[in-house]
Amino acid sequence: MNDALKTDQTVPDAELLAAARAVFANAYAPYSHFHVGAALRTPDGKLFSGANVENASYGLGRCAEQSAVQGMASSGGREFSQILVYSESSPPASPCGACRQVLFEFSPEAQVTCVNHLGEVVEGQVKDFLPHGFRLEHGKN
Repeated sequence: MNDALKTDQTVPDAELLAAARAVFANAYAPYSHFHVGAALRTPDGKLFSGANVENASYGLGRCAEQSAVQGMASSGGREFSQILVYSESSPPASPCGACRQVLFEFSPEAQVTCVNHLGEVVEGQVKDFLPHGFRLEHGKN
């Protein structure tokens, strides 16, 4: 595990945890049976949440983190300060590689908290989860 990531029993943000747990219940995972909920907060305090949504054509599925980011971006948001990922795996599930890059695109400095039903926590910044992520210059033709 990346040394910058912390594994401990800290108390996660209650509002984000409640939102992630609520959307976790709505996950559509008939193939993997692995439910994930994610909730993020923008710098102005808006919350966006998303659950994983699978598809019979596996590559067309969406992870919870991507669902939350897409909701934020579709509402005009371009940055988030925190994201919480909730699962019932031990240790808590962390964002997959594709999600790490999606999160990095919007907020490399944002706080990521992965938590499970046992209260186990893994946390760090997006850039800790994806140490060599990249962003293209915006506005270039």
